[in-house]
Amino acid sequence: MEQIFPILILLLLGIVLRNFPAFPADTDKALNLFVIHISLPALILLRVPQLTFNIAVLVPVIMAWAACLFSALFVLLAARTLSWSRETTGALLLIVPLGNTSFLGIPMVRAFFGPGLISHALLYDQFGSFLALSTYGSLILSRYGHGGKNTLSGLLKKIFFFPPFLALITALFLGGNHYPRWLTSLLTQAASSLVPVVMVAIGFQMRLLLPRADLLPFAVGLATRMLVVPLLFFFFCQTIGLHGPAVRVSIFETAMPPMVTAGALASVAGLKPRLAAAMVGGGIFLAFVTLPFIYQLIQ
Repeated sequence: MEQIFPILILLLLGIVLRNFPAFPADTDKALNLFVIHISLPALILLRVPQLTFNIAVLVPVIMAWAACLFSALFVLLAARTLSWSRETTGALLLIVPLGNTSFLGIPMVRAFFGPGLISHALLYDQFGSFLALSTYGSLILSRYGHGGKNTLSGLLKKIFFFPPFLALITALFLGGNHYPRWLTSLLTQAASSLVPVVMVAIGFQMRLLLPRADLLPFAVGLATRMLVVPLLFFFFCQTIGLHGPAVRVSIFETAMPPMVTAGALASVAGLKPRLAAAMVGGGIFLAFVTLPFIYQLIQ
């Protein structure tokens, strides 16, 4: 509880600030933009060059994509078994496979594992969750959403001009090179803003309204995202003897609640907006119970 108490306080602070007229309705968007353009790129530039490249580096990337694909198959099976509507199926296909491995995942990895293992979480997020959002997510939106189709050129542009991804490519090219002291200090200060800013932003944008008809998809979706997938991957890794820090962090990341951006895209595309918002908000609250359980399991 000591690890997550400060994060919970920041989350509740964001919820409280939403009720103050002095804060505009789109305050969370401004905070998220700051994180995307400043805090997260700075953290990536600090941590990724410290990676030692070996087979363990591939673990977060492989597990991220495997978790995404397995979750999608599970949702399709549940949708067929339970006769969900097209909108419900599309919403869960977008929301369940894509975890909040950046805005919530990185602060949680830092809180539970310490700053030394954040690089594994960054690889999981950028080469896994972010690329899955840009590719898999675009395919789901094109298939089930009410918006227009995504072009290949537009998709590639989104990927390569996303600030954290640019920072990741830069950091990989830098390798083990050292920054000047002033630049390290600047990046450290910018990166340290990630946790407080992003948790306040998440709290500010949380919504928990849920129609009764959506209770079953809500429960099945969150259970799949936050318990079924991480438990399956944990037992699989135990069975084949796969261990180590990269494995533990990756399993922990598979247990993150639904991605905020995925929920927002589902709403924009007309895919059960209230269900999408409830899954994002409810998943974050549930994470304060499920993540300590998963953490204790994988130790």
